[in-house]
Amino acid sequence: MTISFAGKVAIVTGAGGGLGRAYALELARRGAKVVVNDLGGARDGSGASDAAQQVVAEIIAAGGKAMADGGSVTEFAQMQAMVARATAAWGGVHILINNAGILRDKTFAKLNPADFELVVRVHLLGSANATKAVWDVMRQQNYGRVLMTASSTGLFGNFGQANYGAAKLGLAGLTKTLYLEGAKHDIRVNTLAPVAATRMTEDIFPEAAFAAFAPENVVPAALYLVSDDAPSNAIVGAGAGAYHSAFVTMNPPVVLPADERTVEGFAAHWAQISDRRGDFVPQSGVEQSTAILTALQASA
Repeated sequence: MTISFAGKVAIVTGAGGGLGRAYALELARRGAKVVVNDLGGARDGSGASDAAQQVVAEIIAAGGKAMADGGSVTEFAQMQAMVARATAAWGGVHILINNAGILRDKTFAKLNPADFELVVRVHLLGSANATKAVWDVMRQQNYGRVLMTASSTGLFGNFGQANYGAAKLGLAGLTKTLYLEGAKHDIRVNTLAPVAATRMTEDIFPEAAFAAFAPENVVPAALYLVSDDAPSNAIVGAGAGAYHSAFVTMNPPVVLPADERTVEGFAAHWAQISDRRGDFVPQSGVEQSTAILTALQASA
């Protein structure tokens, strides 16, 4: 079965190069009309260029339809204007891939608070701004697909990336609420943790591995997660043609007797409290309370 995006309008932020460009090109090749959003800055967020227009030119030369947008994801009004342009031209917005990002890597000891704030503003608040700008359109048309770009740094940590990790795990958390709120309008929201050789990672990968981690190898996961048959609330990792899922799990609660509900009592039971056996994957935050109540009833 061929997955088509004919009749769909897609916005891809940070699409002037790397992963975003690869997503935009393939969406257009499969029939979508694509808004290529990019400021065209360097990977630290400085400067500007016509990167978005160059990708639009590639799409049009291949017979597709696209428009460039230079709005900043950090400015909600600019995201609203982008969505308004797309809706006026093409009648709606069906897909949003939040891909824009920057890096300001330093150890936490050396990290300037302004650099922490900027990375969070671009990745987390920027994705929230773009998503908020399309949310009402998607609700009104009873259809939407939103993809957040997280990272293994956000899910598992990475030395020297406290700002980036905080923002990226925040995006996974944003997904977990939006998938609930969007469900009745068929808005499906997912999280992708890509590993790709781009200008964001060019000093991380050895030269021999660069080709294996080409952005095109992430595209299959990203586009499936914004397709008609996409799941919702998935966390998917992708890189070099390998794909996997990640999960936020919780183990069954350990109910301590009243006389052991002390610091010392908790310490004495830590091995049991941290035991991974019996882990489950909650589908909403309320399941923590439900699990506790169930455990209390069982211990009564």
